[in-house]
Amino acid sequence: MDRIERYMDELMEKSTPDRPIWNIEKIMQGLKSTWNYIDGCMIKAVLEMYAITKDEKYFAFADAFIDCKVREDGSIEGYSVEELNIDNVNAGKTLFELYDLTGKEKYRKAIDLVYSQIEQMPRTKEGNFWHKNIYPNQVWLDGLYMCQPFYMEYETRFHDKKNYDDIFNQFFRVEEHMRDPKTGLYYHAYDSSREMFWCDNVTGLSQNFWLRALGWFSMALLDTLDKADASAGEPYERMKRIFVDLMDALLRYQDESGMWYQVVNLGGMDRNYLETSGSSILSYALLKGVRLGFLPESYQAYGKKAFEGICKTYLTEDADGGLHLDGICLVAGLGGKDHRSGTFDYYMSEPVVKDDAKGVGPFLLAYTEMRRAGLLAE
Repeated sequence: MDRIERYMDELMEKSTPDRPIWNIEKIMQGLKSTWNYIDGCMIKAVLEMYAITKDEKYFAFADAFIDCKVREDGSIEGYSVEELNIDNVNAGKTLFELYDLTGKEKYRKAIDLVYSQIEQMPRTKEGNFWHKNIYPNQVWLDGLYMCQPFYMEYETRFHDKKNYDDIFNQFFRVEEHMRDPKTGLYYHAYDSSREMFWCDNVTGLSQNFWLRALGWFSMALLDTLDKADASAGEPYERMKRIFVDLMDALLRYQDESGMWYQVVNLGGMDRNYLETSGSSILSYALLKGVRLGFLPESYQAYGKKAFEGICKTYLTEDADGGLHLDGICLVAGLGGKDHRSGTFDYYMSEPVVKDDAKGVGPFLLAYTEMRRAGLLAE
């Protein structure tokens, strides 16, 4: 499995903070990479590699990458609080770890800046953060991952846990409004106003169960619990139950390959495909869920099977010996300029790419959990 570390090294060697090779969206747009959730996913994985290997190259890379973006006064290149985009909170998670490792005061200031966005986020009438200012009254599963683990870590470390109830309740409302009782799966998005063309005008829900969104939500539950103080009591226990129930629901759809399909519950449908990013996230969630004691030991086998399935299906070597991770859905959302409808055909229409951080970051996180558990073949 040292080839996976070789793959990680290749990606780091070919990347600069302005042009990371894993940010396929920015490369396709011909844009410089500033502050975004995609790089945040990748740097989080790099920091996890440092945490388990203590190899300085990972720490040095992560620190240099984020240091370039954060100015001395704590302001962040390419980041605007006023944009009120929940995705932009995600990269803020790296700041806690880097602040602890380096003591750089500018990281502490940047943490406060990102937190100031949370304080200003508009909310649905039920009380959940909008996904973005440009998507009013909408809750997307992705947004829980982008924001809540950061929010919880800030509350635990710097704010005397004052907003614990707010965090827990945002998850509980998602369970209440977005979970399908028949399958136990969660719909990708919810429009509280019932106005968007993509939603059911009675329930406000989008039409399908998109794998990566379910992955983000699984990770949101797990990583938020990981940053919470268990003494919170019943809300903490309730969130654990939601996580376990979701893992059980998803395991019913795990393919014999170990992976999951892009539209989770429609595995037999023509054009549906085994997707890497969501499968990687679920491998990570299962393995970490066992490690933290939230899931029975027996679930480790499902996480391992997922990881090995991804390697077998999509980790390939080119003629020059370079490694590539394929089968990654580039992006999927609802509404917006391109009028994304959330139909099965829509989820099949988005580009499938290789080496994008939305797949590579979670894949490397799953790899770190495989290492922690001693599950890698020598």
